[in-house]
Amino acid sequence: MGSSLKDVAARAGVSVKTVSNVVNGYTYVSPATREKVEQALAELDYRPNLSARNLRRGRTGVIALALPELDAPYFAELSRFVIDAAAERGWTVLIDQTDGQAAREREVLQGIREQLIDGLIFSPITVGREELATRTDRTPLVLLGERVLDGPTHHVAIDNLRAAREVTEHLLARGHTRIAAIGAQENPSANTAHLRLAGYRQALEAAGVPFDERLVPATGSYRRADGAALMRELLELPEPPQAVFCFNDLLALGALRTALSAGLRVPGDVALAGFDDVEDGRYSTPTLTTVSPDKEQIARVAVEVLDSLIGGGRGARRAGGEADGPREIEADYRLIVRESTAAG
Repeated sequence: MGSSLKDVAARAGVSVKTVSNVVNGYTYVSPATREKVEQALAELDYRPNLSARNLRRGRTGVIALALPELDAPYFAELSRFVIDAAAERGWTVLIDQTDGQAAREREVLQGIREQLIDGLIFSPITVGREELATRTDRTPLVLLGERVLDGPTHHVAIDNLRAAREVTEHLLARGHTRIAAIGAQENPSANTAHLRLAGYRQALEAAGVPFDERLVPATGSYRRADGAALMRELLELPEPPQAVFCFNDLLALGALRTALSAGLRVPGDVALAGFDDVEDGRYSTPTLTTVSPDKEQIARVAVEVLDSLIGGGRGARRAGGEADGPREIEADYRLIVRESTAAG
């Protein structure tokens, strides 16, 4: 059985309240007393009872992270960073997979776990501004992804339109003018795809390159098999593309496999770029040029904002320091140029 505050107090010769003040980091304890208490804590190997502390505060010490699919490398890597940031606060993370299904996302949004969690970080695919605005569950919420922009809650994301434009500009700068895009979606709620397509089109327009819809085949999902199949379609065109921008790295890895199987040199015959900077792309042959969202920053900021909301704050603050209502919080990204687009 572990030591109690009473045991530590007896060893240090102080009151239980003084030990509690030291454990909880309160500043109004003299240096000499603090030193005695800390020595007693170390000698008795005291471990605070976080569950009891959270219950006294009316909290569970558990937050939820709801994502569309856990086997997608981007979400797996993001989850790790959320767990790390939460652990710094002594929180446990409950991870839920929605599969992007409307019914599952509505259940998550309406708080089926309201007795279990203190807050929710949520990356939705189907629910929109209306569902968020009419939400009755009061559990603090922070959104990820691009499904809802300028909505009624704090939202952390990168600038997808600008990032996609930058990738396309990179391919144009390599001398490519016939640039395909894999990842367009017809679903009106697929905001990520729409933003990346818009960035692609903006770059072409600025360079005076006509948009060719034959170079933008639609897909229902972002798996390797989708990228492989759509790359085969593109290579069968009378004029195949000189370069391909894929809206995530899994599509790009599938497209890469098809290109290499067709005997093409990458980037000699066709250049390839992806999005998300997942680990597989750093070890593919050739290595994959990609947009790298700062996943660690996205996770850290989301947890920081959620922490403020749980504590009764209003979440993010502007540069001047004043409290602010729900707002967009932009995370960093960078374009990483690797072998799949490098001049050769």
